[in-house]
Amino acid sequence: MLTLFGTSACHLCERAAALLQAAGVDFEEVDISESDDLFARYGVTIPVLRRADGEELNWPFDEEALARFLE
Repeated sequence: MLTLFGTSACHLCERAAALLQAAGVDFEEVDISESDDLFARYGVTIPVLRRADGEELNWPFDEEALARFLE
């Protein structure tokens, strides 16, 4: 499972989610504003996509970078 870290007011997060949806990828969205720890970790780097193995892909990414990350 993939996790997309972001916030509800983040237009870049919306773009990242749209890329994932267009690629037909299942993912869970986590709003970092609901956790002090997550906000401290990701507050200036969102959106961030995390794979189940813990590897992360920071924004900016496009279709090509997403495909490489998912391989």
